[in-house]
Amino acid sequence: MMNLTRIALVSLIALEMTAWPLPLHAQQSAVPVIGFLTTASEASRGGDQLTAFHVGLREAGFVEGKNLRIEYRWANDNYDRLRGLAAELVGLRPAVIVTAGGPVSALVAHEATKDIPIVFTTVADPVEAGLVASLNKPGGNATGTAGLTSELDAKRLEFLHAMKPTATLIGVLVNPNRPGVDGRLRELQQAADKMDLKLEIQQAGSDQEINNAFQAFASARVDAVLVTADSLFNNHRAQVLSLAATYSLPAIYQWREFTAAGGLMSYGPSIAAAYHHAGVDAGLILKGTKPSDIPVVQPVRFELVINRKTAETLSLHIPASLVTAADEVIE
Repeated sequence: MMNLTRIALVSLIALEMTAWPLPLHAQQSAVPVIGFLTTASEASRGGDQLTAFHVGLREAGFVEGKNLRIEYRWANDNYDRLRGLAAELVGLRPAVIVTAGGPVSALVAHEATKDIPIVFTTVADPVEAGLVASLNKPGGNATGTAGLTSELDAKRLEFLHAMKPTATLIGVLVNPNRPGVDGRLRELQQAADKMDLKLEIQQAGSDQEINNAFQAFASARVDAVLVTADSLFNNHRAQVLSLAATYSLPAIYQWREFTAAGGLMSYGPSIAAAYHHAGVDAGLILKGTKPSDIPVVQPVRFELVINRKTAETLSLHIPASLVTAADEVIE
């Protein structure tokens, strides 16, 4: 009788143990983790770029909250915070780290780890930056999308001058904290010299400095403004657009999203496509593909988008040549 009781008791304990939840670390280990390092603020969590990233993940079969956990780290436009945030993510040992906001976050993540896979977005020249050995064969722990953003500033200057041919002084908004900014400015100055244009360069590394820069543009009486490619300006898109409207300054931007939100014109690749591709790449890595075997993708299409209503508000006539060249004219 005692043996039967003991057997029943052991069986009951075993049954209860199978019903108990696994320890937290065991539960988490069953779900892959992505570290997401970005220069942006958490307020942008619901933005169109992050939505595109989740769409790419979903196409690869991964949905946050179901079979995937994402650890976000937001720098809130403070580049000095990135190293500490990257160290936090590396300490979590995620399956992959995705970096957003251009070359700054990608370089910091690459400096922090050489074994955790990294997927970067919109890095102008990842080979020159030392992130990959080549575009077709990255060779290390990083892959992603090449940006071709700042390289298009000279072309943006041409389009802006075509929109306002009487312009002679062009304001240029730059983030001094962006890697390689001095070289890009030299190239832009060379392009301006060929067009007999003068540049009024204003540096802005924070939201307050963006305000100051536009006040300086107004004081200098610039004819138009070129907003260079940078995640800070994209993160503060509404502020930049509002300032351009307040001072009645024709401006050209790098992403279509600016023009769709009321900016005059934009020229560049699709940033949403880059984030979507990051989701797809991250999904491939979660399934076992090595980043060294995933080629870096370059944009093949660049969109010139013009907002007709904004042009009319600024009393600008859109030349027929620009209408023909435009991929889209927003009415």
